[in-house]
Amino acid sequence: MLKNLKQSVKRNLVNIPGWRTDRKIVVIESDDWGSIRMPSKEVYEKCLKAGYGVDHIIYERVDSLASEDDLELLFNLLSSIKDHKGNSPVITANVLMANPDFEKIKEAHFQKYFYELITETFKKYPNHHNCFELWKEGKRNRLFYPQSHGREHLNVSLFMNALQQGDEDVHFGFKNGLPGCISKNNGMKGNKYVESLRFNNEIDKKYKLDIVLEGLDLFENLMGYHSESFIPPNYIWSPDFDEKVSKRGVRYYQGCRKMKEPRFDGSFRFNTHILGKENTFGQKYLVRNAIFEPAMNNSRSDTVEKCLKDINSSFRFNKPAIICSHRLNYVGHINEQNRDKNLKLLERLLTEIVKKWPDVEFMNSVQLGKMME
Repeated sequence: MLKNLKQSVKRNLVNIPGWRTDRKIVVIESDDWGSIRMPSKEVYEKCLKAGYGVDHIIYERVDSLASEDDLELLFNLLSSIKDHKGNSPVITANVLMANPDFEKIKEAHFQKYFYELITETFKKYPNHHNCFELWKEGKRNRLFYPQSHGREHLNVSLFMNALQQGDEDVHFGFKNGLPGCISKNNGMKGNKYVESLRFNNEIDKKYKLDIVLEGLDLFENLMGYHSESFIPPNYIWSPDFDEKVSKRGVRYYQGCRKMKEPRFDGSFRFNTHILGKENTFGQKYLVRNAIFEPAMNNSRSDTVEKCLKDINSSFRFNKPAIICSHRLNYVGHINEQNRDKNLKLLERLLTEIVKKWPDVEFMNSVQLGKMME
């Protein structure tokens, strides 16, 4: 009872301030596309056998590179649903352009970092060779709209320091193609190496900004257009990066109401953002106000209902519904049941949205940002 009340208050609070519209708009934002995370079921089993509690953390248990089958099944589902204007739901897919080049790093005796483009990573996986073309096809068909999520989902300096210092967990992960690794002794804390933009000194801070800027350049080179929005991995971001990023054409930030700004002592400052609010460099904030993460919900039973309540609250306050739904929900490379169950729930959610709000409009994040101009 108390838990439900708290959820209701929280749901409404996020919708009080900020930009408003009479139109019923639904945006689905999905992070992590292109990142390796858990390379395969075989590596997952190796981790378990070696004593790593990867079965206790959902990201280590099911998240991996989306395969051709994963993408085709998702696109087929999205294309089967239409709003009253004839538009299908579109996933704003926040993509990483690179992953560690494990071979080159090893050849350099862990003294220098190298990355490989996502197009090269796809070639190394069994059912992924055509994935990059499928990304483009998804964009052409207005089902999948890639935006930048960074260069790689890896804290490069933290990762390299751990390798150079002989960290056993990170070397185990490296040997098996994992970008970082959970700790064998304290695995419940998760893989801290995925916090790619965390820094603890001025030099590292500049290094992380350079990585963000290079990631934006790689995105433009590979995708053929520049990313107009950006979502910082793990919601970690320094406002000091805004000016340089704005000059690369980023006009909108995706994210949540509270974003984490690293401090050099290891702590975070929390910066609050409001939907449609503009910063000094003319960039606007999109604030996620709905959640659809069935993979993170053990029972999965009320995931659809909770998301519908989030959307209802958004519309009641004349706000667009911006749904947070990470890639791990739609990936079956390690566990097909994860993908198949969640796709059924997504189908139910989208069908209910169209039925409950016949005048709903599906948009991507950049379309919404432009509406707020």
